[in-house]
Amino acid sequence: MGKCRAHWLCFPCLKLTRSFRMGSASKRTLLIAILCLANLFFLVLKVGHLPQPRYRRRNEEQKRHAHREHHLDGDLPDTSDLQTSNLEVPTRFNVLYITLKSKRPKPAHILGTVRPKLRKKVRTKTSSPSQRKQFSAERDAAQANSDSALEPPRKEGNPVDFPRTSYNYGKDNHISTIRIYSPKAPSWFSAQDVKNMRFLADAKVLRMKEIPRMDAPALLVFEGVDMDQLVNQKHLNRNVCGGRCGVIYRSVDSTEVFAFHLDRVLGLNRTIPAVSRKFGFLPDSQACQAVLWDASLYPEELAAGPATVSITWREYQNSLTQRCWHSNVNPKSNSDCSTIYPSEWSKLALFDFLLQIHNRLDPNCCGFRPRQEDGCAEPGRHAACKDPENLRLANIVQRQHDLRHLVFTNNKGFFDRNEDNLNFRLLEGIKELPEQVVSVLRSGKLREKLLQSLFLDQMFWESQGGRQGIDKLIDVVEKRAKVLLTYINAHGIKILPMND
Repeated sequence: MGKCRAHWLCFPCLKLTRSFRMGSASKRTLLIAILCLANLFFLVLKVGHLPQPRYRRRNEEQKRHAHREHHLDGDLPDTSDLQTSNLEVPTRFNVLYITLKSKRPKPAHILGTVRPKLRKKVRTKTSSPSQRKQFSAERDAAQANSDSALEPPRKEGNPVDFPRTSYNYGKDNHISTIRIYSPKAPSWFSAQDVKNMRFLADAKVLRMKEIPRMDAPALLVFEGVDMDQLVNQKHLNRNVCGGRCGVIYRSVDSTEVFAFHLDRVLGLNRTIPAVSRKFGFLPDSQACQAVLWDASLYPEELAAGPATVSITWREYQNSLTQRCWHSNVNPKSNSDCSTIYPSEWSKLALFDFLLQIHNRLDPNCCGFRPRQEDGCAEPGRHAACKDPENLRLANIVQRQHDLRHLVFTNNKGFFDRNEDNLNFRLLEGIKELPEQVVSVLRSGKLREKLLQSLFLDQMFWESQGGRQGIDKLIDVVEKRAKVLLTYINAHGIKILPMND
C-alpha cells in the first residue's frame, strides 16, 4: 500500500522530468527562468510582511528627531549615524520635506542701537498662599496710590504739576526703541527728526504737567532729561516746558504716528514728530502716542488752544479760485484771500484724502455717510450740511512766526472706511497738486518706503501686530492712492512743483 502511494506521488515528477529532457534547449531555458522569477517573487513577498522590531523603530524615530535641527540649518546628516538593519529590502519610505530658511545676515555696522545686557536667571522661592495674598493686597494698594497720584486737583486755566513720586521711579530703559541699523536714517528724515524721535521714545521723564483747555481734553505734557532748545527763546513758554517736552495722547489708535511717517515719505513735512511709547506710570501701561511739544503753536493762553485760521467754506473756495499769493504777489485788500499759500491747501487736501481726515476741511461730515464712531453723531451737526457755504473749517493751525504755511495737527485718520464711502469733498476746488507727492504715488514704491520708515518705531510696529498689521494699513493707503490718481486724470488736475 505504501509503495502504491509513493508510485502515484512520484509519477507526475517522473513524467515532468522525462518531458523536460525530451524538450528542446530553448524550452528548458524558458522554464528555468519562470521558476526563478516565481521563487524570487514569493521570497520578496514573505520578507515584506515580516514585522519590524519595536525597539529598532523607536531608535530610528529618536535619531530622526535628534537630527531634525541640522536639517533646518541646511546641513546634511552624517551618514555614519544611519545604520542599516538586517532587512535588506525596505518596504516603507517616510519622506519628510522641510523648507530650509536661510539665516538672516547681520548688518556689517550697526549704529544708533545699544545691545541689551545678558541677565542672569534668578530662581524665585515659592511662597505660601498667605504670603501671595499679602503681596497681591500690597500691589493693589500701590496701584491705587499711583492712579490717584496721576489725578491731581484741577485748576481752571492753569497748568497742574503731578507729584514727582507718581512717575519718577524704577530703572531707566537704556534700549532705544528707534531702530536704525545703517549709518544714516532714511533720506526723508532730517537729522532733527531723528533727534526728536529718539527724545520722545527714550528720554527720562523729569516733570509732568496737565494743561486744561476750554473745548478740548486736557494736555498731558512731560519734560525730558535732554534740555536742548528746539525753538527760539521768544517762542518758548517757560510756564509749561523749560526744555524739551512731549505731549501724551492716550488714544486707542495710533494714527498720529502713521500720519507723521506718511507725511515724511511724501515729502510734505507738515506734521509734528510722533512716536509710540509705553509709560510705566500710566495705569494700563499701553502704548501711547507721544507728540513733540511745539510752543510756537500756542501764542496766547494755553487754555485758548493753538493758533487757528478762521475761514468759511465759501472763503476757502474763493481763495482757491483767485489763486491768492500766486508768484508771491500780495493779494488785493478787498479779496477774500487768507494768509495761507494756495499750495498749502493742495497739500492739506491730498494728505487728508489719503487718511480720510475730515475734522479740518469737512468737520460736519458732509462729504460721506457718517457712522457713530466718526464723531458726527451730535444732534444738528450733520444737519448743518444743508447750508455748506457758511460752514466753518476747523483745526487749520499755523505758527505765529510763519503765517504762510500750515501745520497738520490732530491727524485722526480712518482706515476702516469703505472705498464706496470716501470723502471726495476734501478734494473739491483743488486744481493743482504738488509734483513731488504725486511722483511718489505713481512710482509704486510707496509700500517699500512706508515699511522702511515705520520699522524705525519698534513700539508702533509691535503694537500694530508686526508686519502683518502694518501691511493692512499700507494696503488701505495704496488703494486710496490709486483712487486719487484716477481722480487726477478724470478732472484734469495739474501737477506742478510746489517747493517751499
